[in-house]
Amino acid sequence: MRNSQTNKLLFELSRPGRRGARIPECDVPTVPLEELIPAAARSPQPLPLPEVAEADVVRHFTNLSTLNMSVDSHFYPLGSCTMKYNSKRNERMAGLAGLAHLHPYQPPSTLQGMLQLLYELQQMLAEISGLPSVSLQPAAGAHGELTSLMVAAAYFRDLGQSRTKVLTPDSAHGTNPASASMVGFETVTIQSTSEGLVDMDDLQDKLDDQIAVFMITNPNTLGLFEQHVEQIAQLVHQQGGLIYLDGANMNAILGITRPGDFGADMMHFNPHKTFSGPHGGGGPGAGPICVSETLGPFLPSPIVRKVDGTYLLDDQLPRSVGRVRSFFGSVGVLVRSYCYIRSHGPDGLKRVAENAVLNANYLLSKVVQIMDVPHGNRCMHEFVASAEQFAKEKNLSQPAMDFAKRLLDYGFHPPTVYFPLTVNESMMIEPTETESKETLDLFAETLACIAQEDAELLKNAPHTTPVSRPDEVQAARQTVMKWKPN
Repeated sequence: MRNSQTNKLLFELSRPGRRGARIPECDVPTVPLEELIPAAARSPQPLPLPEVAEADVVRHFTNLSTLNMSVDSHFYPLGSCTMKYNSKRNERMAGLAGLAHLHPYQPPSTLQGMLQLLYELQQMLAEISGLPSVSLQPAAGAHGELTSLMVAAAYFRDLGQSRTKVLTPDSAHGTNPASASMVGFETVTIQSTSEGLVDMDDLQDKLDDQIAVFMITNPNTLGLFEQHVEQIAQLVHQQGGLIYLDGANMNAILGITRPGDFGADMMHFNPHKTFSGPHGGGGPGAGPICVSETLGPFLPSPIVRKVDGTYLLDDQLPRSVGRVRSFFGSVGVLVRSYCYIRSHGPDGLKRVAENAVLNANYLLSKVVQIMDVPHGNRCMHEFVASAEQFAKEKNLSQPAMDFAKRLLDYGFHPPTVYFPLTVNESMMIEPTETESKETLDLFAETLACIAQEDAELLKNAPHTTPVSRPDEVQAARQTVMKWKPN
């Protein structure tokens, strides 16, 4: 269904003199370009831009868009990412002129509706998390982690304590130790048990009065609920430390339990995962953080307040870590989150969690018949399978990658591969609550089919995509950013 022009670059479609629009002769006094732009800032010759008609441009980018996978076009079981389908209702609401056309430098008196929305969102996130103080500023999940640790560092400085260490489980996302290092902490790794949970003995051996924060993910990246989380929090608190919850994925516990109730002192949300927001494209994102009342004074400024019925941005926070984001934050993403929470309500959010866990366990029951799932036959929102058995059975040096690439030929986006590092040849699978039983059945059937296929077919997959299997290391180190004619 594609002609020979479909895969050509705009430069290849270019023809001298072809235009998408023709500008009429200027009917007002003109000023020479040389007087407006200094010579050092001008190109000595016209830029070599493609000369194409409007139809060429539209068809080019429309065809390119069909080559991409997206949540709107494909099943996206990308573990640890919660690639749920996002209701278009939230997109429409965020695009309303009364919201989208506001400017962050407007006087607060002209932003009362938006400030009320953000104030109410703070309250809702506080209720969901069980942590009363909220900042909406951070721009993404990792930024929320970083900001939370900045808050923790400010808190200990205020106490006159010089704590140096942050604990992270070996299954944690790599941004956890990275954020800790950026704030100036030393990171200490806590081992996992064979069951995939925090090794309590290792934790107790490494606890001392230099521990500032224990960063825990719950449910963890193996899709398991840390059963000893309250005990962990108690042990850390006894040493004067804080518990940070990586709330990148709250999908499994919405309306079921609250991090503040099982001992967390601070956490971040990833709204694009939990509360509906655009996926991919590099953002914009948001990473709101919620902290205990004790840590509230150290939050970034400003905070949305309500004083005598008026909403304002409060910058009078003498112990604040300061502003961490230009303007106020990624407000468009926050509006989507507000709409998602309001439209679901408490009961709806609980059903989101229930269905996410149900879907994950149903798919696990299918996948465990095809490949190993090292950490049992029950999970929360996701689970981690291992393709390691196929290394020997099919003589594959990288079976997880081969399975992932082959899935593309069947029209499925692959799961997350090679994370977490605690499972060899790992494939982290997260179906989310928005997928149907039929989709999950077809995905499992496809995995079973791939498991029976010839090894050479897998090693050379994908076979149907515009780009097959590039040398990703070379592509990263020798980036080609410029088109050159043959």
